[in-house]
This record gives sequence, structure tokens and C-alpha cells, in this order.
Amino acid sequence: METQRKTAIIIGAGPAGLTAALELLETTDIHPIILEASGEIGGISRTVDTGGNRMDIGGHRFFSKDPRIMEWWKNILPLQGALSLDDILLDREKPLEPGGPDPEVEDRVMLVRERVSRILFRRHFFDYPVSLNWSTLSGMGFRNTLRAGFGYLAACLHPLPEDSLENFYINRFGRPLYEMFFEAYTEKVWGVHPSRIGADWGAQRVKGLSILSVLKDILSRPFRRKNLDQKHVETSLIEQFIYPKYGPGQLWETVADRIRDKGGEILLHHPVRAVAFRPDGGMASVQAETPDGPQEFTGDWFFSSMSVRDLCEAVPPAQIPAGVRAVATALPYRDFITVGVLAKQLKIRNTTHIRTYAGRVPDTWIYIQERDVKVGRLQLFNNWSPYMVADYRGTVFVGMEYFCNEGDALWEMSREDFVKMALQELEKIGVMDPADVLQAHCVKVKKAYPAYFGSYSDFPKVRQWLDGIDNLFCIGRNGQHRYNNMDHSMLTAMEAVRCIREGITDKSAVWNVNTEKSYHESK
Repeated sequence: METQRKTAIIIGAGPAGLTAALELLETTDIHPIILEASGEIGGISRTVDTGGNRMDIGGHRFFSKDPRIMEWWKNILPLQGALSLDDILLDREKPLEPGGPDPEVEDRVMLVRERVSRILFRRHFFDYPVSLNWSTLSGMGFRNTLRAGFGYLAACLHPLPEDSLENFYINRFGRPLYEMFFEAYTEKVWGVHPSRIGADWGAQRVKGLSILSVLKDILSRPFRRKNLDQKHVETSLIEQFIYPKYGPGQLWETVADRIRDKGGEILLHHPVRAVAFRPDGGMASVQAETPDGPQEFTGDWFFSSMSVRDLCEAVPPAQIPAGVRAVATALPYRDFITVGVLAKQLKIRNTTHIRTYAGRVPDTWIYIQERDVKVGRLQLFNNWSPYMVADYRGTVFVGMEYFCNEGDALWEMSREDFVKMALQELEKIGVMDPADVLQAHCVKVKKAYPAYFGSYSDFPKVRQWLDGIDNLFCIGRNGQHRYNNMDHSMLTAMEAVRCIREGITDKSAVWNVNTEKSYHESK
């Protein structure tokens, strides 16, 4: 008698959910059904097309120290075998994949890109991460340089207890550099002072970055081959990364097509609102709102990449301890607004040694440390990929990133007023003349960043309860309330599928992604 095929219900069509579905299809006989609340693929890793000009929501460098992820990406979109448009215009060499696709002819291709990020502070550019070069020292001035040196020495001699993100930064850079380059930007991102944020965030995002790691990088750079294999370099210090021709959404839409081709299901506009349990405590089904009304989806396995807060709110109160529910429903998040501004040109010009087209600045990101504006970071989409812009030669496309809370003054502003404010800020910091603006587009994203303050300190209680549901795996950034990179979110999904495939009941490997030092340094 033929046994019935088992089913996995996957909540969310972001990187974690899509990775889980494809891994299930390629390594097991389990049938995946993805339930996505929105009408879009990719979550925060999607690309927004505004009529040929494309916005990468948040900016996504495709780089991982785990070779499984690098190969996984390249299997979906192969590396370029010929030069891209900007490299052709500049007669610039790039490492090419023999037999790889030509980005001028084919769309299904990964480009090799240069990482250039800087900080705008007091209307002066500084390298990001902070470099100890002449540009940095001259920009700081003799007095501030002296302060920074003594501040770092004091931090080495008298380290502070790492009970906050502020102390985490001070121990690695000294108080003066922390105040100049970290304090204001961090407060813009999270809406609270770094002294109120757990050090966990720094351990995850900054990892081993410090003055010592910067010095080590500077000294080793002349002897290091410049390629994508940078396993001993801190993630913030990598020099190259790969990137889809049309942004991250192109890769995840391609993955979604592959899932459908292999028989998986992806149901858009299906937000999960309720969860039901079996008598033994395992999950039995979820109920989703659909265009045709509520619908129940039963499964053998469940993967959740929806926010922990929303997941626990979907559980009947009788099925979840009151203390766990109280912590989960109070977990903080930071929301996000991006304004894409298309313009004829920028006012700022390239003063670096890097050759660029038409004298444009070379940055992918510019971190705005200025305290007199609300914008936190700029993206220059031309520099992520020349194909992100409809007219690469004649226009520049800038993304302005704002961090806010759903329901606050920024979030509630009309799109017209928000764009007006954004353009005024671009002029104020000397980046763009409003007369050069051709069009602007505004995108809002809820729960973009799980936050590390408030009830987060009691999150272990929530995790323990979630782990007790034997057929549920929490994956991805929001599924684990952890500020994961894209590759980490994918690895949580891979580990969850491996647990199912190998009959592993301990879920520690799923949660340990992006936490253990050995993971960061291993290849």
C-alpha cells in the first residue's frame, strides 16, 4: 500500500522559507507549501521595480564564509563570464567565470562587485569600517586623533563590563571613536540609546571587528589575494561580493520558480492568523486568511519565519504559558522606510583613488552619522549593479533609508510629505540638488529589524517553549528574533531540514547559526 506523502507548512516566502522549501524538495520526499502574507517574493530581500529603476530594500551583499551558501547562490544564478556595463565603460578587469554568462546579453547572472562603504560625518567622508589612514586622521583633526588614541588605550587598560551595546563598542574602539562613528547612527537605527541595547547585537553584527582587526586587515592586505575566498576576513572588511544583475529579488524569484517547477506550492496573500495543536502538543494546522476566506492547512512539519510576536499571538491563550506570551507579544521591532530618488547627478564627487564613471562616488552604502538629519544610510543603486538603473549613463538612483516604529510620526507621514522631507535632507547634507531630481518612490517595511532591548532579555523563555513543539522549526531573522544576515537565515533553514532528514530532535544547531565563534571563523 502506498504511503501518503508528508507535508511541510512553511510560513513566509523570504530567504529562510524559500531555502527550506527548495531543500525539502531536493533532499527529502516532503511536499512544501509556503504561505506568504504579502503578494511578493523575497521578504526584505526583494527588489522593488519602479519602472526600470530598481530598489534593493536594505542592501544585500551576497557573501558568506560558508561555502554551501556561496555554491547554493551560484547554482541559482551563475557567475559572470564577461564584463558588465560599468566595467566595460571603465576598461576595468574583473575575475570572470570561464563559460559564464555575459551580463550584457543574459539576465540570469551574478556580478562580482567591489565593497565600498563610507561614513558621512561633519560633512566629511570616512572609511567604513573606520580605517587608520591619512584621510581618516586628517578628517578627524590632530586633537580628535589624539583623543581617539588615548581613548582606545584607556579602553584596553580598563575594559567596561559588556552589559550594553555602548560598552561593547567602547571596549573595541575607545569612547571618542564610539561617540564619533557609532553612537548617533546606532540610535537612529534602533530609536534608543546604545546604552539601553543588549551587547548581543554587537556580538552578532560587529563580531570580531575592532581597532586590532582593522590594523590586522591593513597589514595583511598587500599579501592577500583579492578574490571572493576571504574566509579569514571579518565580514565587515570584505573587499568583494557577488550580486544578482537585477538585485536580490531576482535570485529569490528564480528560487520560487524552481520550487514551483519541482512541485512545491507558494500561496501569496495568505497571512497566518491562527495555530492549532494536536493532543500531544505538536502543531496540527495553521489557519490563513485567503482571498476566498479563512482556510486551514494541516501538515506534518511546520517552519515559521514570521515574527515570533505574531506567531505567539496566533496561538490560543490556553495553549501558551501566560509568561511566555507576555514576553513574546512585547518583543520590540524596528520598522523601515526607503525613499528611492532618481536624479540627473549628485553634488558630491569622487575624490577617492577608485576610478568611476563620470566622476560619481564609488560607494554602495554611505552611513549618515550627521545628527541634524533623520536619514540613516544612503544606497547608490548604480554601484550595486549598473543594470539596477534604466539609464546608467544619464542618471543616478539613490536609496534613502529611515528607521522608525510603526505608528510613530515618521511612519504616519503621508508619502508626499515624507518624500519632500527626504529631498530636503539630501540637499542639507550636500548630496543632491533638488533641481536635479527626476522622480522619487517610497516603500515601507514592517518588522524589518528584531530589536535587542525591552522584553528581549527574557527571550530564552520563549525559545524554550517554542523548542518544546516537536514539529515546529523557527527559522530566519524574524522567526528567531535575531538580526541575521541573509546567509545566516538560509543556514537556519538548511539546519532545520537536516534535523528532519536525519531524525534529530535537538534543535540547537538551528539556533546556533550566527552565534558561535567557530561558525564565524570556519569554512
